[in-house]
Amino acid sequence: MSDKVYSSDFLVIGSGLSGQLFSLKASKHGTVNIVTKGRLTESATIKAQGGIAAVVSAEDSIELHAEDTIRVGAGLCHSDVVDQIIQAGPARIQELVELGVDFSDKESTGEFELGLEGGHSKRRVLHVKDHTGEDIELALTKRLERDKNITVHENHMAVNLFVRNNRVYGAYILDENTTEIERFMANTVVLATGGAGRVFLYTSNPDVATGDGIAMAYRAGATVMNLEMVQFHPTLLFHHKTRSFLISEALRGEGAQLLSPDGQRFMPNYHEKAELAPRDVVARAIDTELKKTGADNVWLDITFKDPEYIKDRFPHIYETCLEAGIDITTFPIPVVPAAHYMMGGVKTDVNGRTDVQGLYAIGETTCTGFHGANRLASNSLLEASVLAHNASVAAAEDLKTETPLIEIPPWDLGEATDPDELIVIAHLWDEIRRIMTNYVGIARTNKRLIRARNRIGFFQKEISQFYWDFKITPDLVELRNIALVAELIIKMARMRRESRGAHYNLDYPEKSVDAVDTIMRKGYASVD
Repeated sequence: MSDKVYSSDFLVIGSGLSGQLFSLKASKHGTVNIVTKGRLTESATIKAQGGIAAVVSAEDSIELHAEDTIRVGAGLCHSDVVDQIIQAGPARIQELVELGVDFSDKESTGEFELGLEGGHSKRRVLHVKDHTGEDIELALTKRLERDKNITVHENHMAVNLFVRNNRVYGAYILDENTTEIERFMANTVVLATGGAGRVFLYTSNPDVATGDGIAMAYRAGATVMNLEMVQFHPTLLFHHKTRSFLISEALRGEGAQLLSPDGQRFMPNYHEKAELAPRDVVARAIDTELKKTGADNVWLDITFKDPEYIKDRFPHIYETCLEAGIDITTFPIPVVPAAHYMMGGVKTDVNGRTDVQGLYAIGETTCTGFHGANRLASNSLLEASVLAHNASVAAAEDLKTETPLIEIPPWDLGEATDPDELIVIAHLWDEIRRIMTNYVGIARTNKRLIRARNRIGFFQKEISQFYWDFKITPDLVELRNIALVAELIIKMARMRRESRGAHYNLDYPEKSVDAVDTIMRKGYASVD
C-alpha cells in the first residue's frame, strides 16, 4: 500500500489522441494529471496509418459524409450524433493543423491530398503519407510537454475507479515501477484508454489495448453498449517477423486488389464495390476464402502501380514489409483479418458524459452511436477529436459547480502475497484470447457463443480468486479486464439474434426488422 495521494481538477486515464487533446484544452481551466500505463506516446493513435475523414473539399458535403457513415453503420448509427460530429469535423481539422499536424497536400495547388477508403463516396481522408496517427500524436505531445498545468505519470496503470453514490471521485492507480497502488483524486475523470483488441489473439492493436476503461466503467456502474460490434480489419500483415502491423485500407483506395491463395481476384464475387466494400464485408469474404482453401493468408497486390509512387505514398508500409523480406513493388503482401476497432464501449452522449456523475469517456473507449454496427474507415480519429473538444467544454463547465472532493481511502485488500504461479496468469491470457478468436470472431454461432460463455465464466472465478489473494500486478490487472470485456462481448452477442454490421451469426444470417442498441449496466463501489 502506498501513502501517495495526488489531486487535480481533471484526471485523464490514457494518452492517445483523445486523451492528449482533452488535456491540452482542459489545462486552460484547471490542473490535469495524465496516467498512462506505458509511455506517453504508446497508444492506438500512433499506429493509425490511413488518416482522418472530414469534409474539406468543395466536391464533398456534410450530407454525403453522413449518408456514408449511416449506410456503413448498418442501421445502428444515431443520426443526430452523426450530424453533430461530421459538422464539427472541419473545425477540428483546422485545430490539428494549428497544433502542428502537416497533412499531405498536392504540390501543384497546395490543397489537401485526400484519400479514398472503403465505404466513402468521395475522397475525404486527410493523411500524412501513411503515418498520420504518429504525426498527430507527436504534434500533440510537443505541446503537452510544455504545458505547466499538465503532469504526466508514465508507467502508471489504472486499477479501479472510486465511486460513491453514482459519482466518481478519482481512481486507484498502480505505479508499475514501485508496484504500489496510489490514490488519484479529481473533480472529473476521463477514460481515454482506447479499445480492447487484445481480447483477441490476432489484432492490429498495441499491447496496451486491453479494454481497461470499459471494464472499470462497467464495474463502477456506467452503462456499456454494443460491445458485440467488433470490427475486424481485413488486412493485417501475416509474417512471423512482424506482429500486429496493419496494411492500411488506403492501399485498396489506390487500387490494390485482394487475391485468393491461388492468385485469383475474389472480392467482385462478394460485393459490387469489390475491395472498397465496407470492412465487415471484406473481412468476412477473406475469412470465407481462407476456410474454403485451408490457407493461412490471402494476398494484397499493388505491384501494378509505379514503384516510386508506392514508396512515396506508403513509405512506412514499404519499409516495414521490406524489413520482413517483402518488396511490395514486385510481390503481393500476405494478409489476414484481425480484431481492429470496437464500435461499442462506454455509453456516452456527444460530449463524452457517462451516466456516472463526473465520469467521461472519449475515443475508442466510448460508444456514442456514431459508428453504429460498423465503423466507416477513418471516422475514428474524427470522433476522437470532436469528443475530446466537446468533453473539455462540458467538463470545464461542470468544474464551476462541482461539489467538494472526498478523500479516497487507502487501497486495502488485506494480506496479499506475491503471485507464486505467474505461468497460470500467462496461460489464462492465452486461453481467453484463443477462445474469443475461435468462438467469437468474424463468424459466430449460438453453439460457439455458449461454449465461449461457459469457458470464460470458469476463468472469471479463478481470476477473481487471484485478485483477492495476490498482490496486484500489471498482468493481473489486464487479465481481469480482458476477461470481463470478453464476458460482456459474449453476452451482448447472444442478445443480438440477427446479423448486422460487424456481428455475423450463422444461426441468424438476416437482419431483424428493427435495429436496437444492446446495453448493460452493473455497479460496484470502490475496490469491489
